[in-house]
Amino acid sequence: MKIIKEGHFMVEAKAEVILKKGEGRLLKSGAAWIFDNEIDTIKGSFVNGDVISVRDFDGFPMGKGVINVNSKIRVRMLTREADRIIDEAFFRERVKNAWEYRKATVDTSSCRIVFGDADFLPGITIDKYEDVLVIESLSYGMDRMKMLILDELVRVLADDGVRIRGIYERSDARERLKEGMEKTAGFLTEPFDTQVPIMENGVRYLVDVAEGQKTGFFLDQKYNRAAIAKLCKDRKVLDCFTHTGSFALNAALAGAESVLAVDASERAVGQAEKNASLNGFTAIEDPESGADHPWMENNSGTHLRFITADLLEMLPELEQRGEEYDVVILDPPAFAKSKQNVRNAEKGYRKINRAGMRIVKDGGFLATCTCSHFMTRELFEEMLRRAAREAHVRLRQIEARTQSPDHPILWAAEESSYLKFYIFQVIRDRR
Repeated sequence: MKIIKEGHFMVEAKAEVILKKGEGRLLKSGAAWIFDNEIDTIKGSFVNGDVISVRDFDGFPMGKGVINVNSKIRVRMLTREADRIIDEAFFRERVKNAWEYRKATVDTSSCRIVFGDADFLPGITIDKYEDVLVIESLSYGMDRMKMLILDELVRVLADDGVRIRGIYERSDARERLKEGMEKTAGFLTEPFDTQVPIMENGVRYLVDVAEGQKTGFFLDQKYNRAAIAKLCKDRKVLDCFTHTGSFALNAALAGAESVLAVDASERAVGQAEKNASLNGFTAIEDPESGADHPWMENNSGTHLRFITADLLEMLPELEQRGEEYDVVILDPPAFAKSKQNVRNAEKGYRKINRAGMRIVKDGGFLATCTCSHFMTRELFEEMLRRAAREAHVRLRQIEARTQSPDHPILWAAEESSYLKFYIFQVIRDRR
């Protein structure tokens, strides 16, 4: 496999960033960012994306990072070693450490190999789907180095007997605009089929790396899907915000009686139905009968259906109709996109969780989560308490979980901790 696009080698400029007295507190506690208002002076010449040295106000060496004057995050740190040379050997060590960590902690057939600051490669995310890599680059300086990082990663994997047949870029997030970059997406190798087959928890999927959300699939919920599956045997399940059907299929293949899965995206629902077919489900209604998305069934007799609907409207409607389910799964997109949006996000989370609690049978189960790091664990738990009071139910916690270990949480980098996932038994107040 040959990477067909060229990158630019990172330049180590003869420049130094000097912090203001009393600043750099986050940096000193282990974080990787230096904001524009923490800098006193910059000595020497550089261009955006260069590697520069960082010193405290008194001249104490703090390490090296990449600089970008277009971003409020003025410097992203690469190393705390002031004399470390940033070259191929440096990045090979970084990606090798990241790969060794994944081998020790997760199933590596499909996993996130690089998770930005948590792997000390700020602004870079690399997901592995079987023999395909998908990269997202959100930092100007690291964007200049992404081809080198990929080259080194492919070599590290090859040394371990893992062959990569293609690489796709999904650097199409709005965050790139804040760095002074344009959005970009496309092949970094010779083109290949962007519908990539993977298996996770024994479930088969086609991951659409070109058109799917983010890099194509939400690997961070891998073990949460397995945790909820064990509660679904012989039960009636509602999977909300199903995306491409991952929770629904884990529930269905665990032996659920029936699973109704809902998403607002017709594209996602179509992909979910393809995934269901891969796992032995076939339509049991005549497609000409009028149903756009008919019920499906497998050899075990589990019924499964995917439909398109706005869940903010559908959930209260189910409640009004008196519908009840043994298991309700709520996996919404990030309602809180910023600190300023948290209050409105809390209202949205409370609305769907209150409705979800009300349609769970007495003694049934609710799985619920948030993927926004702005919605802290404390705020999310308080929202759940309010929703339970308003729904007149009591919650008995079964598990409190987070993202899978291939999305490691670096305690000094708060933004690396974002997924909060809870499983409850729902108990009516009348008990």
